[in-house]
Amino acid sequence: MDAEFWLSRWREGQLGWHLPATNPHLLRHWATVAPDSTRSVLVPLCGRSLDLAWLAGRGHPVRGVELSPIAARDFFALAGLSAEVTHRGAYDVYAGQGIEILQGDFMNLQAADCPGLGAWYDRGALVALPPELRGRYVDTLARVLPAGARGLLVATEYQAGEMQAPPFPLDAAIVRDTLQGHFRLELLERVDALADNPRFLERGLKAYHESCWLLERR
Repeated sequence: MDAEFWLSRWREGQLGWHLPATNPHLLRHWATVAPDSTRSVLVPLCGRSLDLAWLAGRGHPVRGVELSPIAARDFFALAGLSAEVTHRGAYDVYAGQGIEILQGDFMNLQAADCPGLGAWYDRGALVALPPELRGRYVDTLARVLPAGARGLLVATEYQAGEMQAPPFPLDAAIVRDTLQGHFRLELLERVDALADNPRFLERGLKAYHESCWLLERR
């Protein structure tokens, strides 16, 4: 699974993961994760998620990173915002109303590309990556986040092999093994989410859960 896989999904409009509203896990748990609205928030593999606008509406400077230029443009159009496009480092930067989307490969991200980070939010990044890329993803997070930065991770859980990923299954053992080297972890919630995701029923899942984790950079 390479960059072209995701770019083709955007070109073809195959966006089953996109939610038309703010993620309910974010609404429930963000105040616990980052009560300070002055913290700049990193959102890896952000797509065109309306969660960016919700975070900005709470006063956070928001820094999304997204591979697809279609997604970056679509976000600002859907949010009704104009964007100025500049270039910084390895990225084209779409910016407007306190939100930046760095369009390019997240794995190339450096601290200088997104200074001042204090929080992060991952609803669809880690679950989109095959096991062989998880280490690079976490190393990138560790490289750009300062000690004490807090984040919310939403993980998906189902029986491996029951459907073709992504999203990939990330149970508690996988989450801890993948992240505990750089982060302190606390499980906030685990919910049965199969009824709310009929597309997964159609793909053959018998059980599907979502778990929310509070993580703090060591």
